[in-house]
Amino acid sequence: MPELPEVETLCRQLRHVIVGSEIAEIRIIDSKLGAIEGLEGKTVKGVSRDGKTLSIELEENLTLVLHLRMTGRLLWHNGNGLQPHTRLVISFGPGRISLIDPRRFATATIRQTADRISLGSDPLDAFDPSHLWKIAQQCTIPIKSFLMDQRRIAGIGNIYACEILHQARLDPWRKANGLSRDEWVTLGAAAQGILPKAIANRGTSISDWRDLFGKKGKHQDCLLVYGREDAACRSCGGKIQRRKLNGRGTYFCPTCQQRKGGAYDGTMEL
Repeated sequence: MPELPEVETLCRQLRHVIVGSEIAEIRIIDSKLGAIEGLEGKTVKGVSRDGKTLSIELEENLTLVLHLRMTGRLLWHNGNGLQPHTRLVISFGPGRISLIDPRRFATATIRQTADRISLGSDPLDAFDPSHLWKIAQQCTIPIKSFLMDQRRIAGIGNIYACEILHQARLDPWRKANGLSRDEWVTLGAAAQGILPKAIANRGTSISDWRDLFGKKGKHQDCLLVYGREDAACRSCGGKIQRRKLNGRGTYFCPTCQQRKGGAYDGTMEL
């Protein structure tokens, strides 16, 4: 699933190619998306990101909201043919955006621009360790699940949660309310170090992800734990493990990310 760095990459690239352009046509290829009407002739005023969601802001207080979900991506091109798995085409004078989505989970909706999406804080600009420590005090879910809860922190998914927790030397199974203030500061520093670097690398291409121009990201070359089961930890030399946590494959180093007061005890699920 495209996470914050991938969606932010698209957001910045889209600003360069469509802001100031007029929508010439919207063509729905997959009826599962539903109707998207009344946007032809509208000029794009801006592009923004809320967590993992893209917002294309238009005239007359209208916004087209795209959520790429599991396998969605956007492709900017000039050709007339349809790419495999194309579900939506938005045409402008200079070119077209195709929504490509093999698993068909992506959504496209219209809302009023003033109606902002209700999400948690954005770790790029509002990762306040003291605030997160306070809201975590009554929260007994694992810290990895806390990081991925979009109501609390917007934009972090499975890949970057694994990487951030490894960088912070925190066990993914630790309960959120068990972290100290200092550990939240360390976690915040890890997030604010990893996420901008991933954006600079145009995201992580492990399977479907491509940027707006069809190019793979480069951050997969920087991953320390995700996707590296049984490989040597680059910090301590121990073996990276993969376990399920709330149904998600979780990569971690049991040596670097010891539970407070002891080593990882083999627990799979809480």
